[in-house]
Amino acid sequence: MSRAIILILAVCARLSADDQWPEFLGPSHNNHAASAALPTRWSETENVKWRTAIPGEGWSSPVIWDDQIWLTTSISEGHSLRALCVNKTTGRIDRNIEVFAPSNPGYKNSFNSYASPTPAIETGRVYVCFGTNGSACIDTATGQILWRNTDLKVMHMEGAGSSPILYKDLYILNCDGIGQQYVAALDKKTGQAVWKTRRSTDFGWKLPPMRKAYSVPLPITVDGREQLISIGAYNCIAYDPLTGKELWSCKLPGYSNAARPVYGNELLFVSTGYTAAQLWAIRPGGSGDVAQTNIAWRFSQASCLLPTPLFVDGRIYMPLDSGIVRCLDAMSGQQIWQARLGTQYVSSPLYARGMIYLSSLKGVTVIVKVGDKPDVIAENRLDGRFMASPAVSGGALFLRTNTHLYRIEE
Repeated sequence: MSRAIILILAVCARLSADDQWPEFLGPSHNNHAASAALPTRWSETENVKWRTAIPGEGWSSPVIWDDQIWLTTSISEGHSLRALCVNKTTGRIDRNIEVFAPSNPGYKNSFNSYASPTPAIETGRVYVCFGTNGSACIDTATGQILWRNTDLKVMHMEGAGSSPILYKDLYILNCDGIGQQYVAALDKKTGQAVWKTRRSTDFGWKLPPMRKAYSVPLPITVDGREQLISIGAYNCIAYDPLTGKELWSCKLPGYSNAARPVYGNELLFVSTGYTAAQLWAIRPGGSGDVAQTNIAWRFSQASCLLPTPLFVDGRIYMPLDSGIVRCLDAMSGQQIWQARLGTQYVSSPLYARGMIYLSSLKGVTVIVKVGDKPDVIAENRLDGRFMASPAVSGGALFLRTNTHLYRIEE
């Protein structure tokens, strides 16, 4: 095979990879779209290739595979839980599939939805999750539901929030409710249970509402060993992703943890949750509780609660619920800058080619350059508000508000 052909195949493979956004926070689990030249200016009338009204209510982020965008929604106050497939080119809703029709979908906080967990997608299959109301796998070509599983029961209290991930042949989900707390893996081909591991956390006197969490697990590799980093109330736990065996843990001071852990510079960056909104840097590894030995630093000022922090070039960028954004040195935990760049942030920040995209509840996306100061280059407003995190495919940015899905592209 000639060198020219090899180069062409490599470029095509890279372009194909850049088209996919397979799970919450993208292909690298960190909300990086580093190869994408994304637009920096838009409005309801500028740089909008299409705008599609999404029926019902759902805060799940879009996932993308080839020319399909999948997301979930709920109608009839949670009595109809649905998966939608939107055509990436035209914005047309090609499929609207009722996956579950619970007679009693359960209580949720008014701030939440019945369709908040983000799907996961791969070639030929998309996996959707509605928390305790069930998980399912759908054939992306036909829309046929290949399996359903309603065994992962938990009392969320505020509604579901944890999104599933795919790891090899497994579908893995954090299940941290007020009564039970565990991590479970299903066979992604059949939906049957492979392992289920109860949290080892000793909650002591803590009341049931203080035992819940909503984070998304993160697979990492440390010294050739694969670990599944999973945040629950008052604990960061590493598991063997194939068996569910606990490897090590680190006690945390908070609960209702929602931010996903972030890995960079051989450190885990963990938001410690409510009542103690700190950011900790943890060295992954060891055995037992490593809180006394593996904490590199703690940033004890107000830190992110709902958005996942962003690790870029040795720095941590974290938007707060208050609208303040902080930039920290990732090795020391020292603050480099802070600035008020909007109002409340729920959506996680996105990185692309030296720019950070921050989308707030007011429907405004602030774009700031990576650097030693908060250099804002644009503020773009859409109707509605952002609860979902963005997705990227090629040079297009896909933004879901509470009412519409947008394709933003120059």
